[in-house]
Amino acid sequence: MQSAAITFAPSLSLSTRPRSLSARALALPNGKSHFAGLVSTSAPKFNSICCSLNHNSWVAGPNPPLPDPQSDGIVARATPDNKGPTEIPNQKSSSLDTLVLGSLFGLWYLFNIYFNIYNKQVLKAFHYPMTVTLVQFAVGSVLVVTMWTLNLYKQPKISGSQLAAILPLAMVHTLGNLFTNMSLGKVAVSFTHTIKAMEPFFSVVLSAMFLGEFPTLWVVSSLMPIVGGVALASMTEASFNWAGFWSAMASNLTNQSRNVLSKKFMVKKEDSLDNITLFSIITIMSFFLMAPIAFFMEGFKLTPTYLQATGVNVNQLYTRSLIAALCFHAYQQVSYMILQRVSPVTHSVGNCVKRVVVIVTSVLFFRTPVSPINSLGTGVALAGVFLYSRVKRIKPKPKTA
Repeated sequence: MQSAAITFAPSLSLSTRPRSLSARALALPNGKSHFAGLVSTSAPKFNSICCSLNHNSWVAGPNPPLPDPQSDGIVARATPDNKGPTEIPNQKSSSLDTLVLGSLFGLWYLFNIYFNIYNKQVLKAFHYPMTVTLVQFAVGSVLVVTMWTLNLYKQPKISGSQLAAILPLAMVHTLGNLFTNMSLGKVAVSFTHTIKAMEPFFSVVLSAMFLGEFPTLWVVSSLMPIVGGVALASMTEASFNWAGFWSAMASNLTNQSRNVLSKKFMVKKEDSLDNITLFSIITIMSFFLMAPIAFFMEGFKLTPTYLQATGVNVNQLYTRSLIAALCFHAYQQVSYMILQRVSPVTHSVGNCVKRVVVIVTSVLFFRTPVSPINSLGTGVALAGVFLYSRVKRIKPKPKTA
């Protein structure tokens, strides 16, 4: 489709004979010339300006024909000594954007730290990960509906075809968070996040299998320290058990499956949604998917009578569950807000730093015993994740015929 072009030929014919402009006519009350860029019939030293407007932006186009040398018009052109007003970048706006972005990163990390601490405390006292996951989706759904009701975020209009395309994403999203909670209930927070550092490995494998996106040699090389570091950390982990290990690995598989499915199915322009809207819809759908499974597998275990019978502090469990659920939804919401402001590579690096912060904080808070070899394995794995986020920017050179 050709773009609609608008051409400006800044040539204006005022008379058929030469005319001189007096200094008084060109002077303003402040003594400055108002027509510093206007020259009489002499040939212009600068090309005239042409701009064309397409659907997205202004683009430079070919210069229009120069005015007839025989005409006595006045041609507007740029002058190197133009004293007129110039646009100055708004430094305050740039500083404000940087401050907002830094605050979002801080909130992202803070919400994630609080989620992992309170969620771990809940799972240690209440050994029902399906019910815990259901509560988190329920609180998130209430927040989403509240935002739409109060017009804090635009309520989307969803078609049946869009819901059908989102359903697979909601299913793997539900399983991903369920497996994460199952792992957190079995092993230390630091070990769960060390295993989840293998997400790039699953992303590369699934993209090659289902999208035909084969990794470069640099990407494959960056996966080696990730796999080796996780293996080293697993062999020396004090809280290691197979249930927690395989739950975290299953979480990696399902979470990366969600990313691959979103690329495979949400490709039509009319089906595309912004990240926050898509996450909001998936949260509500995950609640309805999780509810029957949790009630069937675990029953309704959150009644005060049942909790008191098991010796659990009811008020404390309710409070920590609510805080964990709020932080769970908040950190993912903020994550998508950051992704709208920065490139995916920058977001990936920030996510790597977030994982380091969560691991260190959880080790200090829960006083998790960590051996030097375990620390080395975790460090190597996280370094591999950082390297992966950098080499993803390297694109293979096109093959020359």
